[in-house]
Amino acid sequence: MPSALPLGDPAPADGLLPPQVLDDVAARNFGLYVHIPFCAVRCGYCDFNTYTATELGGGASQDAYAATAISEVKFAGRALEASGVHARPLSTVFFGGGTPTLLPAEDLAAILRAAVGQWGIEAGAEVTTEANPDSVTPESLQLLADAGFTRVSFGMQSAVPHVLKVLDRTHLPERVPQVVQWARDAGLNVSLDLIYGTPGESLDDWRVSLETALSYDPDHISAYALIVEDGTKLAAQIRRGEVPGIDDDDHAAKYELADELITNAGLGWYEVSNWSRTSEQACRHNLAYWRGDDWWGIGPGAHSHFGGVRWWNVKHPTAYASRLAAGASPAAGRETLDPATREVERIMLEARLGTGLQLDALDVAGRHAIAGLIADGLVEPVQAFHGRLVLTLKGRLLADAVVRRILPD
Repeated sequence: MPSALPLGDPAPADGLLPPQVLDDVAARNFGLYVHIPFCAVRCGYCDFNTYTATELGGGASQDAYAATAISEVKFAGRALEASGVHARPLSTVFFGGGTPTLLPAEDLAAILRAAVGQWGIEAGAEVTTEANPDSVTPESLQLLADAGFTRVSFGMQSAVPHVLKVLDRTHLPERVPQVVQWARDAGLNVSLDLIYGTPGESLDDWRVSLETALSYDPDHISAYALIVEDGTKLAAQIRRGEVPGIDDDDHAAKYELADELITNAGLGWYEVSNWSRTSEQACRHNLAYWRGDDWWGIGPGAHSHFGGVRWWNVKHPTAYASRLAAGASPAAGRETLDPATREVERIMLEARLGTGLQLDALDVAGRHAIAGLIADGLVEPVQAFHGRLVLTLKGRLLADAVVRRILPD
């Protein structure tokens, strides 16, 4: 089943936010995340808050979901205004899941239309939906583009059939070039998501997946190491010895190959697991997360953040819909971060970005650690001389260790 929600303080039923969210609010971008919690099949590695039709009872139908999500959009508008956060146009919108494109394109368009009606949207804003290759048609992609979507992120994961089988992916590899072309015909930017380190995947398998993905000339590629989460089908298979476990050295070799091939194809890294053809084609919504901007998360289990206040919605679609129907916040809990915690999180996240971290954000001990990081080949020396910490390739492989060395004790 999906992972547990974090612990936190009770969230007020009216959704009102504390006064601290108004500090420097105009300097922060405002984005919207829309969680679509439905999947045709639960992938064996997946730990997200998603449900198949057989896992849902009454009151949580896909047919009613768009109307429920729109009711949270309206609730969010009222709660922000009552908290003194006046309407700011959206800079990014991201539909994730689950499989957003299991809903009719008309439903996704309706949710986007409601959000734009509530807050407005910046000129040139990024509007993304995730999609499985077998959940779209030329017509649905064109409808999304006409509704204002600008970008689609396809869950390709692999080009090798036996790897897709271990991951429980339902699409055929030959479907991916079709959907990429359909998206381009509709005028959408295209991102491809890949996973490396699947049990039974060889280095040659991974090379095939990379070369195949790059042959489709995507605007953006994400390449994530497979993480085996407790409670998933894959974790049970590994525990029973049915498939091999995860090997850190294998992950490192595959990351190095990914960076080599993707860079040689003309895309540049801008975050440890993400590459884009131009800086404009980097995922601006994810950058907003990494830079601590504001976003409201719509949907069951969705997380939100405003000015150092985080909250998360109840997980089950039925409970989520019931709360909104009663006029109450769907939030299950929230936490207010103190300035020191916010600064630590900023360092942890910005250190992973290609633009790097300003060294003056570090305390004295953190700045003194830079010389050792340069000597160990983890930080770019020229960038450090100019006052920024930027990871080398080796540093990206050991990003967590780098962060531990620069954080306050």
